Amino acid sequence: MTTTAGRKPPTQDEVLGYFDTLSNWGRWGDDDELGTLNHITDDVRLAAARAVRHGRSLSCAWDVAVPDDMERSTNCCPYAVEMPGAEDIPTPGFQNDRRWGFSNERLALMFHGNTITHVDSPCHIFWDGKTYNGRPHSLVDTETGSAWAAVTAAANGITTRGVLLDVAKVRDVPWLEPGQGVYPEDLEEAERRQGVQVRPGDAVLLRTGGGRVRHEGGEAGGVSQAGWHVSCLPWLHERGVALIGADTPQDVQPSGYEDVMMPVHAVSLVAMGLWLLDNCDLEACAETAAELGQWDFHLAVAPVRFAGTSGSPVNPIATF
Repeated sequence: MTTTAGRKPPTQDEVLGYFDTLSNWGRWGDDDELGTLNHITDDVRLAAARAVRHGRSLSCAWDVAVPDDMERSTNCCPYAVEMPGAEDIPTPGFQNDRRWGFSNERLALMFHGNTITHVDSPCHIFWDGKTYNGRPHSLVDTETGSAWAAVTAAANGITTRGVLLDVAKVRDVPWLEPGQGVYPEDLEEAERRQGVQVRPGDAVLLRTGGGRVRHEGGEAGGVSQAGWHVSCLPWLHERGVALIGADTPQDVQPSGYEDVMMPVHAVSLVAMGLWLLDNCDLEACAETAAELGQWDFHLAVAPVRFAGTSGSPVNPIATF
């Protein structure tokens, strides 16, 4: 199996071998739920703070569209007026101030998928009945959620140096076409051209141009999409990367492997404990990086502390 660029990706047996050769099980102890976030030490966070050289801050997320039939409510008058019988209920004084009102929404959303910017925690994927660090998938219960490696493992936030690798720019195209994968050679060429080098503890954000496609009216994700090729994982493992993100749902699709539909997701989350940041909007980040000539920045990702969940919608903030 050879790509149009002449590259020869690893065989399926070699990819399946990644579950062993790239495994971090036990590396940080048998009870570890953080996985590669352990690479983000205090020194790494201090170095990330030094990446702020201009003070310019921007979002790397998409707006979350809400359904037309979402439950909303507004109240511009005190409860004693709006609710029948409420005049007989003792109420705090502020509720009798007719200047006071509120709006409210009840939200329900599925954040995994191809549109919402979100983080995947290690319990999101199982392989051979196991999750990260060898725990059984039975620790994830449909009623109570996950008792292992849920998103709350990152409750203190993910604060580190972010590095944007603009592979679309490297290939001199507006965007990668669906089905085109990104390889280690692309990553190293982006480093060389941008004058930046990925270090242990970094978050690496991959621009394929998928965000530009969406901004210009294209669909997000799909059966075929650009993204990381699984052959990048040994490179990321060797560099000690803490988190990866992309402006697509990560994996190039189709993956080219019959038995591993989403190998980047599977090997990253289960074997490596490598957290994933899916569906970023990296257009403003890329424009700012090019304008400033700076491809590293302080990155802050704060998952919502949803107990027992396999991820969370997030708004990653890059500060240059």
